[in-house]
Amino acid sequence: MLQKISTDKAPAAIGPYSQAIVVNGMVFSSGQIPINPATGNIECEGIQAQAEQVMKNLGAVLEAAGSDYAHAVKSTCFLADMGDFAVFNEVYAKYFTEKPARSCVAVKTLPKNVLCEVEVIATVK
Repeated sequence: MLQKISTDKAPAAIGPYSQAIVVNGMVFSSGQIPINPATGNIECEGIQAQAEQVMKNLGAVLEAAGSDYAHAVKSTCFLADMGDFAVFNEVYAKYFTEKPARSCVAVKTLPKNVLCEVEVIATVK
């Protein structure tokens, strides 16, 4: 049975999808972008600040699903510019301390023209 995850501590979905789904003890998150959940706006500039907001949003979704960063098994990261890779990694490493499997790709455009987006698969605690 699928359990849809929704928390007001992360941005509401901006399309026809859930923030995350839990099934068989696994959490599958949708991609998180640097939207401030309190305002619904993108308020930070630069890759470091945007990556921090993405990680806060993703952490809130994981918590609502009964998980956390330590239980992540796979992440997928999307960058608008691979030139931001090193700075993004510094922020990423503060949160994903258990070093799950990861893919990181540059894409042409992200929603709302943000600089990064991250999705994760994790186990429930």
